[in-house]
Amino acid sequence: EDEQVVAEIMRRRFFPALLTHKAWEGFHFAGHEIRITEATDCYGAVVWPSALVLCYFLETNSKQYNLVDKNVIEIGAGTGLVSIVASLLGALVTATDLPELLGNLQHNVLQNTKLKCKHQPRVKELSWGIDLEKNFPRSSCHFDYIMAADVVYHHPFLDELLLTFDHLCKNDTVILWAMKFRLDKENQFVGRFQTLFDLEVISNFPSLNITLYKAMRKGRMK
Repeated sequence: EDEQVVAEIMRRRFFPALLTHKAWEGFHFAGHEIRITEATDCYGAVVWPSALVLCYFLETNSKQYNLVDKNVIEIGAGTGLVSIVASLLGALVTATDLPELLGNLQHNVLQNTKLKCKHQPRVKELSWGIDLEKNFPRSSCHFDYIMAADVVYHHPFLDELLLTFDHLCKNDTVILWAMKFRLDKENQFVGRFQTLFDLEVISNFPSLNITLYKAMRKGRMK
């Protein structure tokens, strides 16, 4: 079953028939052809399999997780694929990442959502753990969903990542998080995450070493 679903997910990807001056990949999600421009010299500007897993889940579970008119933030949006799919499914999306990635992210979001979505998504800078209250004040920012795909990898900002999850998450916020397991230090982040949040596995793909989680603040999981 794992291999069949993974094969179906990977069939959503296509590549240009002819070489172009810009590297891009294509995807079929939410009834649309999505073209993503990549930058191979930067981890944050490449589409990783965890993003495909999360997009596939959002599309195939759109009744249970109805995104229409929901306020969604994606952290570590990278190329923007997850944010684009959530927007095409009707959500009001804020796609966030580091300042050096915003140009490519903005390009992809605009190219794939303009005049196609109920709500035009926004692109905003978010450096984990920095100026959170200033840029996302708790009193006025309320997100129904926080989405994250492959944000836990070999980097020194795991404390800041956990702080960011904590700041953005209200009592009724649902976190949908696709994680690829790589190294022990990163894998231990799951245990630290569980000190603040209840965690439920909603999909597991051993052949990709990817797990898709649903999380809410402790005691709030339904």
